[in-house]
Amino acid sequence: MATNATYLEVLQWASSFLAHHKREEYAAERLLLDLLGWDKTKLIQSLQAEIPEAIKQRYQAAIKAHATGMPIQYLTGFEYFFDRPFKVTADTLIPRPETEEVVARVLAEIDSLQAPKILDVGTGSGIIGLTLKAERPDAAVTLTDISSEALAVAKENGKQHQLAVRYLAGDLFAPVTKEKFDVIVSNPPYIPEIDKQLMEDVVLEHEPHLALFAENDGLAIYQRFAQELSTYLKTPGFAAFEIGFNQGQRVKALFQQALPTAHVWYEKDLAGNDRMLLIQL
Repeated sequence: MATNATYLEVLQWASSFLAHHKREEYAAERLLLDLLGWDKTKLIQSLQAEIPEAIKQRYQAAIKAHATGMPIQYLTGFEYFFDRPFKVTADTLIPRPETEEVVARVLAEIDSLQAPKILDVGTGSGIIGLTLKAERPDAAVTLTDISSEALAVAKENGKQHQLAVRYLAGDLFAPVTKEKFDVIVSNPPYIPEIDKQLMEDVVLEHEPHLALFAENDGLAIYQRFAQELSTYLKTPGFAAFEIGFNQGQRVKALFQQALPTAHVWYEKDLAGNDRMLLIQL
Protein backbone atom coordinates (compact mmCIF):
# COMPACT_ATOMS: atom_id res chain seq x y z
CA MET A 1 0.00 0.00 0.00
CA ALA A 2 1.35 3.44 -0.96
CA THR A 3 2.67 5.68 1.80
CA ASN A 4 0.23 8.45 0.86
CA ALA A 5 -2.85 6.28 1.26
CA THR A 6 -6.08 7.88 2.43
CA TYR A 7 -8.11 6.82 5.45
CA LEU A 8 -10.68 5.37 3.05
CA GLU A 9 -8.11 3.26 1.20
CA VAL A 10 -6.65 1.90 4.42
CA LEU A 11 -10.13 1.14 5.77
CA GLN A 12 -11.05 -0.69 2.57
CA TRP A 13 -7.86 -2.73 2.77
CA ALA A 14 -8.55 -3.62 6.40
CA SER A 15 -12.13 -4.73 5.71
CA SER A 16 -10.98 -6.95 2.86
CA PHE A 17 -8.12 -8.38 4.91
CA LEU A 18 -10.40 -9.29 7.81
CA ALA A 19 -13.01 -10.82 5.51
CA HIS A 20 -10.29 -12.97 3.94
CA HIS A 21 -9.37 -14.22 7.40
CA LYS A 22 -13.03 -14.85 8.28
CA ARG A 23 -13.29 -12.04 10.81
CA GLU A 24 -16.13 -9.55 11.05
CA GLU A 25 -15.51 -6.64 8.69
CA TYR A 26 -17.07 -4.13 11.11
CA ALA A 27 -13.96 -4.53 13.25
CA ALA A 28 -11.97 -2.55 10.68
CA GLU A 29 -13.89 0.63 11.40
CA ARG A 30 -14.10 -0.03 15.14
CA LEU A 31 -10.34 -0.47 15.43
CA LEU A 32 -9.60 2.67 13.44
CA LEU A 33 -12.00 4.79 15.48
CA ASP A 34 -10.62 3.48 18.76
CA LEU A 35 -6.99 3.98 17.75
CA LEU A 36 -7.69 7.53 16.60
CA GLY A 37 -10.08 8.45 19.40
CA TRP A 38 -12.53 9.71 16.78
CA ASP A 39 -16.28 9.38 16.38
CA LYS A 40 -17.80 8.20 13.11
CA THR A 41 -18.62 11.72 11.94
CA LYS A 42 -14.97 12.75 12.23
CA LEU A 43 -13.93 9.67 10.28
CA ILE A 44 -16.41 10.33 7.48
CA GLN A 45 -15.17 13.89 7.19
CA SER A 46 -11.59 12.65 6.94
CA LEU A 47 -11.96 9.68 4.59
CA GLN A 48 -10.24 11.39 1.66
CA ALA A 49 -7.43 12.81 3.78
CA GLU A 50 -4.00 11.19 3.81
CA ILE A 51 -3.40 8.97 6.82
CA PRO A 52 -0.11 9.64 8.65
CA GLU A 53 2.42 6.86 8.15
CA ALA A 54 2.82 6.13 11.88
CA ILE A 55 -0.92 5.75 12.35
CA LYS A 56 -1.18 3.58 9.25
CA GLN A 57 1.49 1.23 10.52
CA ARG A 58 -0.11 0.95 13.95
CA TYR A 59 -3.48 0.30 12.37
CA GLN A 60 -2.19 -2.34 9.96
CA ALA A 61 -0.44 -4.12 12.82
CA ALA A 62 -3.64 -4.11 14.87
CA ILE A 63 -5.69 -5.44 11.95
CA LYS A 64 -3.22 -8.27 11.38
CA ALA A 65 -3.25 -9.13 15.09
CA HIS A 66 -7.05 -9.19 15.15
CA ALA A 67 -7.07 -11.42 12.08
CA THR A 68 -5.12 -14.00 14.08
CA GLY A 69 -7.70 -13.86 16.91
CA MET A 70 -6.59 -11.08 19.23
CA PRO A 71 -9.72 -9.30 20.60
CA ILE A 72 -10.18 -5.69 19.55
CA GLN A 73 -10.40 -4.56 23.17
CA TYR A 74 -6.99 -5.96 24.03
CA LEU A 75 -5.53 -4.17 21.02
CA THR A 76 -7.04 -0.79 21.86
CA GLY A 77 -6.80 -1.31 25.61
CA PHE A 78 -10.36 -0.44 26.54
CA GLU A 79 -14.06 -1.21 26.19
CA TYR A 80 -17.15 0.84 26.92
CA PHE A 81 -19.51 -0.13 29.73
CA PHE A 82 -22.50 2.04 30.63
CA ASP A 83 -21.08 4.56 28.13
CA ARG A 84 -17.82 4.85 30.04
CA PRO A 85 -14.42 3.63 28.78
CA PHE A 86 -12.76 1.03 30.99
CA LYS A 87 -9.22 -0.21 30.64
CA VAL A 88 -8.93 -3.95 29.95
CA THR A 89 -5.88 -6.17 29.75
CA ALA A 90 -5.18 -9.87 29.30
CA ASP A 91 -5.67 -10.15 33.09
CA THR A 92 -9.32 -9.08 32.88
CA LEU A 93 -12.43 -10.19 31.06
CA ILE A 94 -13.75 -8.00 28.29
CA PRO A 95 -16.99 -6.28 29.42
CA ARG A 96 -20.14 -7.56 27.72
CA PRO A 97 -23.62 -6.09 27.21
CA GLU A 98 -25.23 -8.86 29.27
CA THR A 99 -23.36 -7.64 32.34
CA GLU A 100 -24.77 -4.16 31.77
CA GLU A 101 -28.20 -5.73 32.17
CA VAL A 102 -27.17 -7.16 35.54
CA VAL A 103 -25.91 -3.77 36.72
CA ALA A 104 -29.09 -2.06 35.53
CA ARG A 105 -31.15 -4.61 37.47
CA VAL A 106 -29.16 -3.95 40.64
CA LEU A 107 -29.57 -0.20 40.26
CA ALA A 108 -33.32 -0.60 39.89
CA GLU A 109 -33.50 -2.81 42.97
CA ILE A 110 -31.61 -0.38 45.21
CA ASP A 111 -33.17 2.81 43.86
CA SER A 112 -34.82 3.67 47.18
CA LEU A 113 -31.98 2.46 49.39
CA GLN A 114 -30.05 5.30 50.97
CA ALA A 115 -26.23 5.14 51.04
CA PRO A 116 -26.04 1.39 50.36
CA LYS A 117 -22.95 -0.59 51.34
CA ILE A 118 -22.04 -2.61 48.23
CA LEU A 119 -19.58 -5.46 47.69
CA ASP A 120 -18.42 -6.48 44.20
CA VAL A 121 -16.74 -9.89 44.46
CA GLY A 122 -14.31 -10.87 41.71
CA THR A 123 -14.38 -7.38 40.26
CA GLY A 124 -11.89 -7.91 37.42
CA SER A 125 -11.53 -4.59 35.61
CA GLY A 126 -13.97 -3.07 38.11
CA ILE A 127 -16.81 -2.46 35.69
CA ILE A 128 -19.61 -3.58 38.02
CA GLY A 129 -18.56 -1.97 41.28
CA LEU A 130 -17.23 1.21 39.67
CA THR A 131 -20.36 1.65 37.57
CA LEU A 132 -22.54 1.21 40.65
CA LYS A 133 -20.47 3.88 42.40
CA ALA A 134 -20.67 6.20 39.39
CA GLU A 135 -24.44 5.81 39.19
CA ARG A 136 -24.89 5.94 42.97
CA PRO A 137 -22.28 8.34 44.38
CA ASP A 138 -23.76 7.93 47.86
CA ALA A 139 -22.88 4.22 47.95
CA ALA A 140 -19.93 2.82 49.89
CA VAL A 141 -18.43 0.32 47.43
CA THR A 142 -15.82 -2.37 48.00
CA LEU A 143 -14.14 -4.22 45.12
CA THR A 144 -12.35 -7.53 45.68
CA ASP A 145 -10.47 -9.95 43.44
CA ILE A 146 -8.18 -12.92 43.93
CA SER A 147 -6.02 -11.62 41.06
CA SER A 148 -3.73 -8.77 42.09
CA GLU A 149 -3.15 -8.02 38.40
CA ALA A 150 -6.88 -7.60 37.76
CA LEU A 151 -7.28 -5.49 40.89
CA ALA A 152 -4.52 -3.18 39.63
CA VAL A 153 -6.53 -2.62 36.45
CA ALA A 154 -9.64 -1.88 38.52
CA LYS A 155 -7.67 0.70 40.50
CA GLU A 156 -6.59 2.41 37.28
CA ASN A 157 -10.19 2.54 36.10
CA GLY A 158 -11.35 3.95 39.42
CA LYS A 159 -8.68 6.64 39.24
CA GLN A 160 -9.57 7.47 35.65
CA HIS A 161 -13.21 8.00 36.53
CA GLN A 162 -12.40 9.68 39.87
CA LEU A 163 -14.39 7.17 41.91
CA ALA A 164 -13.59 6.69 45.59
CA VAL A 165 -14.00 3.00 46.37
CA ARG A 166 -12.15 0.41 48.44
CA TYR A 167 -9.97 -2.26 46.78
CA LEU A 168 -9.12 -5.50 48.59
CA ALA A 169 -7.20 -8.54 47.34
CA GLY A 170 -8.36 -12.02 48.25
CA ASP A 171 -10.58 -14.99 47.49
CA LEU A 172 -14.34 -14.41 47.63
CA PHE A 173 -15.25 -13.08 51.11
CA ALA A 174 -11.80 -13.54 52.68
CA PRO A 175 -10.92 -9.80 52.45
CA VAL A 176 -14.12 -8.70 54.23
CA THR A 177 -14.43 -11.05 57.20
CA LYS A 178 -16.73 -9.74 59.97
CA GLU A 179 -18.35 -7.22 57.58
CA LYS A 180 -21.90 -7.16 56.25
CA PHE A 181 -23.27 -5.45 53.14
CA ASP A 182 -26.62 -4.23 51.87
CA VAL A 183 -25.79 -5.44 48.37
CA ILE A 184 -23.48 -8.17 47.12
CA VAL A 185 -22.91 -8.58 43.39
CA SER A 186 -20.62 -10.78 41.34
CA ASN A 187 -19.91 -12.00 37.84
CA PRO A 188 -17.96 -15.13 38.83
CA PRO A 189 -16.40 -17.83 36.65
CA TYR A 190 -19.29 -20.06 35.55
CA ILE A 191 -18.38 -21.79 32.29
CA PRO A 192 -18.00 -25.58 32.55
CA GLU A 193 -14.64 -26.92 31.39
CA ILE A 194 -16.44 -29.16 28.90
CA ASP A 195 -17.75 -26.09 27.06
CA LYS A 196 -14.26 -25.06 25.96
CA GLN A 197 -14.81 -26.93 22.71
CA LEU A 198 -17.80 -24.69 21.93
CA MET A 199 -16.10 -21.37 22.54
CA GLU A 200 -14.74 -18.90 20.01
CA ASP A 201 -10.97 -18.83 19.69
CA VAL A 202 -10.82 -15.09 20.42
CA VAL A 203 -12.19 -15.82 23.91
CA LEU A 204 -10.57 -19.15 24.64
CA GLU A 205 -7.08 -18.18 23.56
CA HIS A 206 -6.93 -14.67 25.01
CA GLU A 207 -9.25 -14.03 27.96
CA PRO A 208 -8.14 -15.17 31.44
CA HIS A 209 -9.31 -18.72 32.20
CA LEU A 210 -9.33 -17.91 35.93
CA ALA A 211 -12.26 -15.58 35.28
CA LEU A 212 -14.05 -17.87 32.82
CA PHE A 213 -14.11 -21.47 34.00
CA ALA A 214 -15.35 -23.20 37.13
CA GLU A 215 -15.37 -26.80 38.28
CA ASN A 216 -18.45 -28.88 39.11
CA ASP A 217 -20.08 -28.19 35.76
CA GLY A 218 -19.54 -24.45 36.23
CA LEU A 219 -21.22 -24.33 39.65
CA ALA A 220 -18.23 -24.44 42.02
CA ILE A 221 -18.14 -20.71 42.84
CA TYR A 222 -21.93 -20.51 43.25
CA GLN A 223 -21.76 -23.42 45.70
CA ARG A 224 -19.31 -21.46 47.83
CA PHE A 225 -21.38 -18.29 47.57
CA ALA A 226 -24.53 -20.15 48.62
CA GLN A 227 -22.86 -21.44 51.79
CA GLU A 228 -21.31 -18.12 52.82
CA LEU A 229 -23.71 -15.45 51.58
CA SER A 230 -25.84 -15.11 54.73
CA THR A 231 -22.72 -14.37 56.77
CA TYR A 232 -21.95 -11.26 54.73
CA LEU A 233 -25.33 -10.06 53.45
CA LYS A 234 -27.49 -7.96 55.75
CA THR A 235 -31.13 -8.77 56.47
CA PRO A 236 -32.81 -7.23 54.60
CA GLY A 237 -30.26 -7.43 51.82
CA PHE A 238 -30.00 -8.01 48.07
CA ALA A 239 -27.57 -10.11 46.02
CA ALA A 240 -27.15 -10.49 42.29
CA PHE A 241 -24.98 -12.97 40.41
CA GLU A 242 -24.43 -13.24 36.69
CA ILE A 243 -25.05 -16.82 35.54
CA GLY A 244 -24.61 -18.93 32.42
CA PHE A 245 -27.24 -19.08 29.69
CA ASN A 246 -28.76 -22.36 30.94
CA GLN A 247 -27.86 -22.36 34.65
CA GLY A 248 -30.91 -20.65 36.11
CA GLN A 249 -32.70 -23.61 37.64
CA ARG A 250 -29.56 -25.28 38.98
CA VAL A 251 -28.11 -22.14 40.58
CA LYS A 252 -31.49 -21.22 42.04
CA ALA A 253 -31.75 -24.68 43.63
CA LEU A 254 -28.29 -24.27 45.19
CA PHE A 255 -29.15 -20.99 46.87
CA GLN A 256 -32.67 -21.98 47.83
CA GLN A 257 -31.37 -25.07 49.62
CA ALA A 258 -28.72 -23.06 51.48
CA LEU A 259 -31.08 -20.14 52.21
CA PRO A 260 -34.54 -21.70 52.67
CA THR A 261 -36.18 -18.51 53.95
CA ALA A 262 -34.76 -16.24 51.24
CA HIS A 263 -36.56 -15.14 48.10
CA VAL A 264 -34.49 -16.61 45.27
CA TRP A 265 -35.24 -16.22 41.57
CA TYR A 266 -33.52 -15.84 38.23
CA GLU A 267 -34.19 -13.60 35.25
CA LYS A 268 -33.33 -13.77 31.57
CA ASP A 269 -31.45 -11.26 29.44
CA LEU A 270 -32.74 -9.47 26.35
CA ALA A 271 -31.72 -12.45 24.22
CA GLY A 272 -33.92 -14.75 26.27
CA ASN A 273 -31.09 -16.57 28.06
CA ASP A 274 -30.73 -17.17 31.80
CA ARG A 275 -28.53 -14.30 32.96
CA MET A 276 -28.92 -13.25 36.60
CA LEU A 277 -29.65 -14.97 39.90
CA LEU A 278 -31.28 -12.61 42.41
CA ILE A 279 -31.68 -13.05 46.16
CA GLN A 280 -33.50 -11.08 48.83
CA LEU A 281 -32.92 -11.82 52.49
